[in-house]
Amino acid sequence: MRLRLDPAGRLDHAGLLDRRGFLMGAAALVAAGPLGASNLRADPLAEGWLATAGMGEGFAAVGLDGAFAATTAAETATRLHGIEASPTGPLAVAVGRRPGQIALVFDRRKGGVVATLAPGAGRAFSGHGRFTADGRLFLTNEIERPGEGTHVMGRGVVAVRVVDGGFAIVSEWPSGGDGPHDLMQSGAALVVANGGIEPNTPEARDAEVTGSGITLLDPASGGVRGAGRLPQDLASLSLRHLARDGSGGTVVAAQDLLKDGEARPLLFRIASDGALSAFDAPDAEWRALRGYVGSVAYDPSGRYVACASPRGNRVAVWQADGRFVGAVPLTDGCGLAAGREAGTFVAASGYGEVILVSAGPEGVGIAARRTGGPRFDNHMVRIG
Repeated sequence: MRLRLDPAGRLDHAGLLDRRGFLMGAAALVAAGPLGASNLRADPLAEGWLATAGMGEGFAAVGLDGAFAATTAAETATRLHGIEASPTGPLAVAVGRRPGQIALVFDRRKGGVVATLAPGAGRAFSGHGRFTADGRLFLTNEIERPGEGTHVMGRGVVAVRVVDGGFAIVSEWPSGGDGPHDLMQSGAALVVANGGIEPNTPEARDAEVTGSGITLLDPASGGVRGAGRLPQDLASLSLRHLARDGSGGTVVAAQDLLKDGEARPLLFRIASDGALSAFDAPDAEWRALRGYVGSVAYDPSGRYVACASPRGNRVAVWQADGRFVGAVPLTDGCGLAAGREAGTFVAASGYGEVILVSAGPEGVGIAARRTGGPRFDNHMVRIG
């Protein structure tokens, strides 16, 4: 069953999904999932989802409740990228990129900016940061600024910041490559996606090889535990965004430097030693992503993985074993996070649309939709 808003802004039932399985699945979601009455009353800044968005002439971190209504948590004049909530307290951080000179610390329960952070001297934020599991530390990927006219992204640094010390940097580790983008602890390792040369940037002009790779670091010392590289026929890919299943499983999504129409895989499983193996999909489905995945997420069960492509205007879903399941349309959709129920994801677009994606043995469909929100940006995360 598909949901939409009536003229008064209430969620309304309308239409049917194509497959009988989704008809039953969506009914269960309405009864017990993200759109249930108890969640409609929840505080969107305490539980639900956090996202970055454009608001008026500026930008903001926003909270989404169970009905996907947005509430502003913190505003800034600078565009924000990745967003992360502390696992142990009310703080959350939204990290900027390009120019990547601020990260915004805010109170996700009360709203309001708590502090703004700057990268280390001579560096820029890459757009992502992560709290450690105990909430004591916040780690940011930062990029050294190369000289003028160079066609490299700059060496990467993982800055280790103490939360109770005003997010001061207490240690710095080499990221293991150029242009690091995302990072996250998964299992026993801190996984860093060193993107190398980023597609669609001045540095990418005339480039055909990114120099991208995965580095596994010791989360206590920063020592290298493993590394992974793509084969030469995939050397044009920049490994950028990470997701984990909570049981040690990790995936990375890519973007392509080349615009040659070749069907290249854009989603890879990361082994415990850093080795990479591609997910499977028909060539037409890889081409439909138009060489660009902007975010990736596991569902709550860890059985499904989804990728959002704002250039391909779609959200594609795989089983965690690498088998392609299907895709749904979402114009300029990039923000993506786990839903509340097994097999579900929440995705948001730059046109203010939020959808609930439901995946199962029968395929993939849209179980709920809300329009009229802010201009959602690249990333979102589930909280609560």
